[in-house]
Amino acid sequence: MRRLGYALAGLMTLAAPAAAAELSIATGGTGGVYYPYGGGLAELIGRHVPGYTATAEVTGASVENMALIARRDSDLALALADTVVQAYSGTGRFEGKAIPELRALAAIYPNAVHIVTLADSGIASLQDLRGKRVSVGAPGSGTEVNARALLEGNGIAYEDFQPQRLNFNETADALRDGAIDAGIWSVGPPTSSILNLAATRAIRMIPLTEAEIAAAQAADPVFAPYTIRAGLYDGVGDTPTISIPNALVVHAEMDEALAYAITKALFEHVDELRAIHPAANDTTVEFTMAAAPIPLHPGALRYFMEIGAAVPDRLTP
Repeated sequence: MRRLGYALAGLMTLAAPAAAAELSIATGGTGGVYYPYGGGLAELIGRHVPGYTATAEVTGASVENMALIARRDSDLALALADTVVQAYSGTGRFEGKAIPELRALAAIYPNAVHIVTLADSGIASLQDLRGKRVSVGAPGSGTEVNARALLEGNGIAYEDFQPQRLNFNETADALRDGAIDAGIWSVGPPTSSILNLAATRAIRMIPLTEAEIAAAQAADPVFAPYTIRAGLYDGVGDTPTISIPNALVVHAEMDEALAYAITKALFEHVDELRAIHPAANDTTVEFTMAAAPIPLHPGALRYFMEIGAAVPDRLTP
């Protein structure tokens, strides 16, 4: 069990240990954005947080990641905001299993829901998914949480189609091979698995109507309108959809000085992350203040107060 980041809570200075301590970052599958973003964050920590190194771990993504933080098997985790809120409050997938010890360091970028099919599939709308074979994301992933809310909010139950629980790379491969008819991704655009699929097969991105977006927001208020820009994927134009913030989450017992140092390194060296993946273009203090889904860790709060950020009351522990 990993507890490296949780000792010496409350210290206000970060003492470098004699040998570098290693932190674990829970991410997602290799075909999404979490893994390369987490890998970039690990490099950033190794360069700018004295006495620490970090490793990005492949996981089942958001739902699993919250359990890893609760057990302290991971020190940091990336997760979708709606999953984080459910875990923090003990609702939804976490009914009766609240994890009130969760704290945020940052909101890092928005996920866009991508609904992808092959160009010749005949599927042109959300309602066309009825009766089809549809990947709703890996078990324990935030993608499935988002997919279920979107579909059920628009009157489509799992009984109305054939759900497949595949990770991003598996979904792309299954679409390419004709094993499924459509796939849902909740991911920061552009994502490698869809880029690779679009490079080998003509794809269609299913747009959401204003009414479908409103219905999704009624089902889960964390959703916001979003447009996947034309040109991000071969042959795909502007596509209206919904988005969900992603958060960088830790346990409340993480050492305050360590949480401060990681937060400071993240925002003062974010250009290093942007060189790895364009999703980090949205990793800003302003986005954190607007979109962080749960209270900030005291170490993160200390950093934001130092730089004069306008911290809303909802983010104060």
